[in-house]
Amino acid sequence: MGMTTLCYIENGDKWLMMHRVIKKNDINKDKWIGVGGHFEHGESPEECLLRETKEETGLTLTSYRFAGIVTFLSDLGTPQEAIEYMCLYDADGYEGEIKTCDEGILEWVDKKDVFGLELWEGDKIFLDLLMQKVPFFSLKLEYVKGELIEAVLDGERIR
Repeated sequence: MGMTTLCYIENGDKWLMMHRVIKKNDINKDKWIGVGGHFEHGESPEECLLRETKEETGLTLTSYRFAGIVTFLSDLGTPQEAIEYMCLYDADGYEGEIKTCDEGILEWVDKKDVFGLELWEGDKIFLDLLMQKVPFFSLKLEYVKGELIEAVLDGERIR
C-alpha cells in the first residue's frame, strides 16, 4: 500500500503535464500525468506535495487546493503497489522557474487538448472533475491488466 500526491499546476488555460518517457521500469511509461510522488516517512500530504513539486519542477507552490482522494486498485506492479491512496491537488500559484525533470518531459498543455493525450482512463475522470472545480471528492479506480474496470465516485459506481 502506498500514499502519494499528484498535482496539476495551472497557468491560465494550461496545466503543467509530465510526459513519462525518461524513467526506467515506469508503470506510467509514455503516459501524461501531473507532478508528485510517494510520501517520505512522517510527511503530511502538503509536505509531500510541496517537496515533490519542487524536486520535479523547480517550482515552489504558493496557492493550492486539496481536490480529492483517489484510491487505486491494480494487479500491475508489486503487491505494495496493488493499493495506492493518492492525494490529488490543483495549484494556481507558484514561484520560480521550471527546471529539467529526470522523470519525464514537462510541458504546458492547453486543458482543451489534455484529453487527446495518452492518459490513464481513470485520470480522464478526475481531470474532468478538476476542470469543473468540483468540491472535494473521493474516487476509487480499479484496474486489471492496465484496463479500468470500475470507477466509484463518492460511493456511487459511475463505470
